[in-house]
Amino acid sequence: MKLKHAVSWVFLVPLAVVRAATPGAVSVTITVDTSRPGQQIKRELYGQFIEHLGTQIYDGIWVGEHSRVPNVRGYRRDVVEALKRLRIPVLRWPGGCFADQYDWRDGIGPRDKRPVRVNPYGGAVETNAFGTHEFLDYAELIGADPYVSINVGSRPPLDAAQWLEYMTSDQNTSLTQERRKNGRARPWKLKYIGIGNELWGCGGRMRPEFAVDMTRRYSKFLNAPAGQEFIKVASGPSANFDDDGYAGFAEAMM
Repeated sequence: MKLKHAVSWVFLVPLAVVRAATPGAVSVTITVDTSRPGQQIKRELYGQFIEHLGTQIYDGIWVGEHSRVPNVRGYRRDVVEALKRLRIPVLRWPGGCFADQYDWRDGIGPRDKRPVRVNPYGGAVETNAFGTHEFLDYAELIGADPYVSINVGSRPPLDAAQWLEYMTSDQNTSLTQERRKNGRARPWKLKYIGIGNELWGCGGRMRPEFAVDMTRRYSKFLNAPAGQEFIKVASGPSANFDDDGYAGFAEAMM
């Protein structure tokens, strides 16, 4: 019997799977009742991640406003259109391992005055042309919730707290005035805060208990302004963790 709002498929099943009295394929009809959906998969599981590696950011996403490559405010038009079609729920930046050696102040202000650094992951020159404004504006452009991974490995908690104030506060402070001067009058809506990245490895080679203490410490100082709420994300374990293995790091962090 056909069910209301049902969809049917017909599969050809090989004899190796289904025994039949006569040679050839077997016709099997499967009916799915779409009016009774099962468990819903949270869309955040399909989030994506960009990092300053190879040509992922430069040329891959960012080409600059004056590039011959067709662009939208400096972002590659073809990539913007493709990611809009994908309807990405979450976009994470600046890393990855790059995040735990990143100074957010390198990536704000006039691009021609930003410091040029050596990217420790691959040795390429990092121009910092793609920084805080470029990332958060890009997330808005493609319709994704921004996820910023803060530097726990090599910067103090105060640095992270000031970065959050710069991005999300609407009060009249020196940092918000600096943001406005740099071209963004209203604060961004930041949903996810990553407390470091791979703390067991490139994020500081921390032992499980130390990583837990650092996560607790930084979390204390990462506060959302009134009317906003952050989801704070801890660093997960690795199967290749040298000392206590996957289970040891996971148990300590949980």
